[in-house]
Amino acid sequence: MKKTLLQRFSSYMAIATTSDENSTTYPSTPNQLVFGDFLVEELKRIGLSEVKKDQYGYVTATLPANCDLELPVVGFISHFDTAHDMPGAKEPRIIENYDGKDILLDAETHTELALTDFPELADYKGQTLLVTDGKTLLGADDKAGIAEIVTAMEFLLAHPEIKHGKIRVGFTPDEEIGQGVKYFDVKGFGCDFAYTMDGGAIGELEYENFNAASANIKIQGRNIHPGYAKNKMVNAQLIAMEFNSMLPEAQKPQYTQDYEGFYLLVHMEGTVENASLTYIIRDHDRAKFEEKKQFMQNITRYLNEKYGERITCELKDQYYNMREKVEPVFHVVTLAEKAMEAVGVKPVVQPIRGGTDGANLSFKGLPCPNIFAGGHNFHGKYEYVPLESMVKATEVIVKMIEILGSGKKW
Repeated sequence: MKKTLLQRFSSYMAIATTSDENSTTYPSTPNQLVFGDFLVEELKRIGLSEVKKDQYGYVTATLPANCDLELPVVGFISHFDTAHDMPGAKEPRIIENYDGKDILLDAETHTELALTDFPELADYKGQTLLVTDGKTLLGADDKAGIAEIVTAMEFLLAHPEIKHGKIRVGFTPDEEIGQGVKYFDVKGFGCDFAYTMDGGAIGELEYENFNAASANIKIQGRNIHPGYAKNKMVNAQLIAMEFNSMLPEAQKPQYTQDYEGFYLLVHMEGTVENASLTYIIRDHDRAKFEEKKQFMQNITRYLNEKYGERITCELKDQYYNMREKVEPVFHVVTLAEKAMEAVGVKPVVQPIRGGTDGANLSFKGLPCPNIFAGGHNFHGKYEYVPLESMVKATEVIVKMIEILGSGKKW
């Protein structure tokens, strides 16, 4: 299985699928459609049924039931776009029998995976690590997840003695820019529940995520020749700085963890005449999330009173915490826990300090917890994935299906 996963993941890396948040098309980049076609052919080759790619680029397929029991239909979902923070590599660098020491990624820039920065590396001594060249991201988020799902389906087709109900798989574009399931046909997918294989380190199991919003602040200044500016100039940049200074210092990402929310300034630009600030707002608690949005509006109101209606604040909700949709059907989390334990993986149930396609799918009527795909340090040059973690993720998929197929309560 290690060899199969490595070959499959490497073949996926060969096709660049970076998404583009500034695009006006769906999916946002044409290579995602190319990759979708590649997946369609692969899914047909391994023997899945009802394989198709729709007009939006979504790829879906079916593993038909091989028993007569009335079983729930379960789905497994991953996204095929990669983050736009950096370009993706064309192939992984393979570190076999990792010696537990620092890994030099790029000699020219002295970029390395150092144990002082990433102490969890020590947990993978003796394993096979897939790393970057120090200049690109790996794309394990989420091509590792796709490789695991496809490999699990291939394994089940080769082992018909494992009885199971109908299984659906789905692969989506543009997750990294928050548009992954914008047009996803939940009713057509036809599942009782599903899982995204989009988590991080081995054992991660998540059914809680941030509530998320964006905030766009625009400031209109008044530019006057500085020699004649007294009582006339209004510097939009200074108002922008004042706006940011009024946000709680302790509620920035670098000071938060676990269930703590934050405000993050992701972009700013300006002149004396005009300035703009772009934030993302995050909190697991819905009430605190609403309070954070209201606090931004309160700052806007205060500064408008001070400077005379020069600031606008546009808030836009992006996704919500899936917990409220998953808790009523908590057996879907329990199933994943039991499967992990059965294959020797300790479940690490924790909140996602981010979001997944599963959040929006849960609010579309498809409860969808998130399971580890095995990778670390997503979205940058320090990304890596232990091949053994990918094997375990694949085994977890197979074991969940096997438990379901037994017809027994879990």
